[in-house]
Amino acid sequence: MEIAELLTHESVLPNLKVTSKKQALQELSKRVAKNYNLAEREVFEVLLEREKLGSTGVGNGIAIPHGKMEDLGRLSGYFARLERPVDFEAIDERPVDLIFLLLAPEASGAEHLKALARVSRLMRNKSICKKLRGSNSAEALYSLLTDKAADQAA
Repeated sequence: MEIAELLTHESVLPNLKVTSKKQALQELSKRVAKNYNLAEREVFEVLLEREKLGSTGVGNGIAIPHGKMEDLGRLSGYFARLERPVDFEAIDERPVDLIFLLLAPEASGAEHLKALARVSRLMRNKSICKKLRGSNSAEALYSLLTDKAADQAA
């Protein structure tokens, strides 16, 4: 599973303006729903359900909200760099400014877990995260996220 299989150029947002975790999830749900022709409310509810199990703020300013949806045909991602970090109840209690959202079809099983592991490895790469934080264009972010060399290094 390559990161390029999860993202499109339209699913990368360089400067999301939000003031809270809830607002971030709402805004991302709206954009994901539009991008992948899904019900916005359903996306939001799936993400909220997962957050109730424990924050998807994995530390170092990164969150990987994720969930499974019946109406989804394939694994799909959305990346946002926040204009200002927000409290995400992360495990290290640091605010989050990089969010990689991942949605999977209900019956995806191990494929969902493999994609989540790949995204997690990529986002743990400090060098890539530093470059993501320094990039202001969707094109630059997309290139960094989908670069095969970076993906394999992660």
